[in-house]
Amino acid sequence: MEPKEIGVFDTKTHLSVLIEKVEQGQRFYITKRGKRVAELRPAPVDRQPLERGCAKNPEYCMAPDFDDTPDDFSEYV
Repeated sequence: MEPKEIGVFDTKTHLSVLIEKVEQGQRFYITKRGKRVAELRPAPVDRQPLERGCAKNPEYCMAPDFDDTPDDFSEYV
């Protein structure tokens, strides 16, 4: 659904009603003298952090020599 346009004055006057509508998923463009200046929309959903322990996955594979120092490492130091 296309966001509705609402003027700055009406936004200030009816902010609590607009917030209730935003909580239901509706969006609004706030206009100043007919020009869009802002958008009022629901906040993004917080993402959950990635879980640790991917090495516990049975398909996870780590080379047996993953922590060995490479032969040419001294060239980088």
